[in-house]
This record gives sequence, C-alpha cells and structure tokens, in this order.
Amino acid sequence: MISIDKTILSDELFEEKFVCDLNACKGECCISGESGAPLDLDELPIIEGILDKVKPYLNKKGLKAIEKHGPYVLDSDGDYTTTLVGKEKECAFVVFDENNWAKCAIEMAQKDGVIDWQKPLSCHLYPIRITPHKTYDALNYHRWNICKDACACGLKLNVPVYKFLQTPLTRKYGKAWYKKVEKAYKEYSESKKA
Repeated sequence: MISIDKTILSDELFEEKFVCDLNACKGECCISGESGAPLDLDELPIIEGILDKVKPYLNKKGLKAIEKHGPYVLDSDGDYTTTLVGKEKECAFVVFDENNWAKCAIEMAQKDGVIDWQKPLSCHLYPIRITPHKTYDALNYHRWNICKDACACGLKLNVPVYKFLQTPLTRKYGKAWYKKVEKAYKEYSESKKA
C-alpha cells in the first residue's frame, strides 16, 4: 500500500496494466452489472441540474426509466447509483451508436459543450474504485472479466492503471497529488529492481 496525503493506494495501481479497448468491449461496462454507476453524494445535485440538458441525448428506454425512477436510485447496498433500464440492464444514460457501441449521454452532452460535467467520477475512474474512510480514501483496483481485453492492451502498451487514469485521478485529487503519485511510482519501481 502507498500512502499519499489522505489517500492509500493499492500496489496493484502500479503493478497492473490497463488501457480500455473499446474495439473489443464496445462499452460493456456501461451495460453489464448488478447496479448502475456509483455516485458520490455531491454528484446527485449535479445530475439533477444537468438532466434537462442531457434528456435530448437519451434513448426512449433510458428516458422512460429516468422518468419512472429518477436519474439515480439507492441500490441494495445502500449506495446511490445511476438508474438502470430494467433489472441488471444498461445504465439509463447509455445510448448506442451506429456500430452498437455503448456511449454515455452525459459525456456526449459535455463533448458538445451543452454541459461542463463529463460523467460520474466512478465511470471516469474505472477500474479504480474508491472507498472513503473517516480520515482517508482507499484506492483499489477492481477486476472484472469483461475488461480482460483492456488488461491485455495495457500489458502490450505497458501502461500501469494509475497512468491510464491520470485525467480522472487529477480531476478527483488535483495535479499536485498526481505528481506525488508519479514520484511514488518511480520510487516503487526502483525498489522492485533492488
């Protein structure tokens, strides 16, 4: 474990390799699983605030699910997540392009300049999952069989998990924190060689 400020990082963020391979998975993480995308409490009012601007990007199924349940729900673990279309189906914010790839309606609206929020942080940070504790956040690597191609791609390109997720990690903790992670990685790598 690596301690940086008020975070503790699993060694796996340095050891494991990961680069999303959308050609292989076609956005499977957005349409599989038992719950929607985990949401921080501070993200709930953001989603409510952007919903009207995102609605034109939604498909009929997603719009219907959101109209029925709202943009987020409390899941069986007591966590807030994005609403799903049906039980154990795709996220209500998923739309499919001409190649049947899953895309995020929120991210599409952001790329078009309609909103300035990219997407839920848990989506942006995957495969890192953050567990908040009283005095620190624990950052762990989450394994999911649908990401085997991303692991193979990361291994081929030799990109550690933390490096692949530089942008969302910086979004969450800031540039100064990320520079400390890079320094810690260098020290960690050198200690492995010794």
